Amino acid sequence: MHCSAVGALLAVFLSAVTLASVQRRSVAERDPPAGTLTGIDLLRRDGFALLKGCRVGLITNHTGVAAGGVPTSELLHRALGVTLVALFSPEHGVAGKLDQPRVEDGRDPGTGVPVYSLYGATRRPTREQLRDLDTLVFDIQDIGTRFYTYISTMGEAMQAAAEHGVRFVVLDRPNPIGGDVVAGPVLDAGKESFVGFHTIPVRHGMTVGELALMFKAERKLSLDLHVVRVEGWRRADRFDATGLEWTDPSPNMRSLTAALLYPGVGMVETTNLSVGRGTGTPFEVIGAPWLDGRGLAAELRQANLPGVSFVPIRFTPESSKYQGQLCGGVRILVTDWTQCDPVRLSLTLAVTLQRLYPDTWDVSAYNRLLACDQVLGAVREGKSVAEIESLYQGDLAAFLKRREPFLLYR
Repeated sequence: MHCSAVGALLAVFLSAVTLASVQRRSVAERDPPAGTLTGIDLLRRDGFALLKGCRVGLITNHTGVAAGGVPTSELLHRALGVTLVALFSPEHGVAGKLDQPRVEDGRDPGTGVPVYSLYGATRRPTREQLRDLDTLVFDIQDIGTRFYTYISTMGEAMQAAAEHGVRFVVLDRPNPIGGDVVAGPVLDAGKESFVGFHTIPVRHGMTVGELALMFKAERKLSLDLHVVRVEGWRRADRFDATGLEWTDPSPNMRSLTAALLYPGVGMVETTNLSVGRGTGTPFEVIGAPWLDGRGLAAELRQANLPGVSFVPIRFTPESSKYQGQLCGGVRILVTDWTQCDPVRLSLTLAVTLQRLYPDTWDVSAYNRLLACDQVLGAVREGKSVAEIESLYQGDLAAFLKRREPFLLYR
């Protein structure tokens, strides 16, 4: 019997729960305050009706919290009529603190349920892990960039759920850098990977719930999919307009500024540049021991990029690339959130570095996250940023049409 049918039968029993047991619910489990409400806030407000009678596996990390800071895992563990069977963790682990190539399985200290890593021996839930479940729930804060791996984890889990007949529920959250801007090359078909799960642009302008709808349709998944929508969020809203509390989504994503710059600065990370890992401001600086920061800053200022300015700096990463080595570089300052275009910034960096350091900067590695051969070729050839952007405008226009049926917010 499907868990929703079981839930209907449980309703009679649950209505008989004593007043004393109801009063044992903590304040944090009650209705959230008014304002922007995430999917878990709506699920809680509705008394977890969508999950009544279900045996649930929750894909989450430290960003999966309701208003008031209560973890989604705790809420589902305590919800009447819901059985939380297991947690599944993405890159960086369920606590979001690990920055390493592989995360192992474990047990959640708060709920006592097993935690299966989706960034370890496998990238998707296995048949054995799904055997005792009828529903997978996804609640993780994304940052709006194609190569941020949380959406890849969601996509892989959706495919596993479809294969094994498990229902999939997405507790939606806002796109923190806004849903009104779409930018960058669309991933070349055939270049799909864990850092490029689907043929979408670098900056896709969608929420995880909207992406889930797209993945299901375009990958033709036979999947019982439900998206619990955000309430009170508009496409043009950045995270600072929501009133929600910011939680660093990963160890090096330490600010909303870093999230905004990530679609651009993150794209050059696979080359022989430091992007500030091992410093206090990851993704807000770039540099290398071979780089002249003053010269690069001067060149970037000449590009007249709107919404950003550049300051030459020297820094020594305490970990990661160029650990312990003095790097010349630039600090990127966001001066206008509405004008800053991180993808154009990345292309400007690439064009400038290719011109200034043709024998030093590793341009071939740029394509790992760019994932567009045509753009890589244009950078190699010394094309202007405007010429490069013109190459993928048709693909962007097609993507905007593709995504339209899946948009949940205006």
